[in-house]
Amino acid sequence: MSQKVLSAVAVGERQTELQEFDMPDLSPEEGILRVEIVGVCGTDVSYYRKSQEPRILGHHIVGHIEKIGEKAAKKWGIKEGDRVALEEYIPCGQCEHCRTGNYRACLFTDPRAGGIRYGATPDSLQPSLWGGFSQYMYLHPNSVVHRMADHVPAEEAALTLPLANGFEWMIIEGKVQPGKVVVIQGPGQQGLACALAAKAAGAEVIVTGRSTSLRRLELAKELGVNHIINIQTEDILTRIHEITDGKMADIVLDVTSGGTAPITSSLEIVKKGGMVILGAYKNQEVPNFNADLIIQKTLTVKGVRGHSYQSVKMATEFIASQTFPLYKMNSHNYRLHQVDEALKTAGGEGEPSPLLVTVSPWS
Repeated sequence: MSQKVLSAVAVGERQTELQEFDMPDLSPEEGILRVEIVGVCGTDVSYYRKSQEPRILGHHIVGHIEKIGEKAAKKWGIKEGDRVALEEYIPCGQCEHCRTGNYRACLFTDPRAGGIRYGATPDSLQPSLWGGFSQYMYLHPNSVVHRMADHVPAEEAALTLPLANGFEWMIIEGKVQPGKVVVIQGPGQQGLACALAAKAAGAEVIVTGRSTSLRRLELAKELGVNHIINIQTEDILTRIHEITDGKMADIVLDVTSGGTAPITSSLEIVKKGGMVILGAYKNQEVPNFNADLIIQKTLTVKGVRGHSYQSVKMATEFIASQTFPLYKMNSHNYRLHQVDEALKTAGGEGEPSPLLVTVSPWS
């Protein structure tokens, strides 16, 4: 009789249920991960809220190698028992995007183009174990894995991919350096991760948010951010002018959810020759968008998404250094039978004041 794997399957709109799957047989190119912890992402919440083909969600995954084929072990440089962080991407490895290191753009790993990705693939595709809300996960031959230091607490290890985005957007794309002034609009999980990356690069960091995000703004200060601004009680343009002695910000990143106002204010608070980075979908047009400011100030406006192998490596090394009190970002941890509660809390519909929400399948 084959070993059974317990998983939380998203079976419909705002509904998951525990199901058992067979532990798959492996080829020499494949592996099995024993899931230790999974961070709950906004993408998980968006999938959870819509009716779709059943699937196991969860893609901010840390675990230990349970089984691994000989060729996979050699390819990935790991062995059974090793602790790893897993990227969500399952790229083809052959297209132009993959061969130039931009594998997050590979259509093979894009669910919208029929590709496969951890935490987004229907369980009808065998061997079904494509998500982190499960005791075990299947490791595809094209999986991208990173060694995770054993001394790192699980709740900090779960920050790997958000922090990887932070290093990608701030350092690789934004070229943040010591002495630069960085403004991050939005103190959510991704905004805080970007703030940490910018601080690690030596920048002066300012984080903005609304009254509803006061706890997150206070946490930003505890994590080492230089200044916080409540945009509902303070005028952002005036405060940035005061903080920078009129020089304004070198780089402004918008990772706010919902409205478009932070996009227009970003153009106003950035200095001449500066950069505005957009990292959050708005799903709407931007009213009163003054494109002339881009010309007048000779600005660079850049859209960003996802991470690269390099930025994930930077994130794992940053976490292992334990330079910042990352444990403060973990607010809620749930068991496998509580995945519905975890997704509701991460989406602002469950327990109050969520920061990093995690699921521990074996707790």
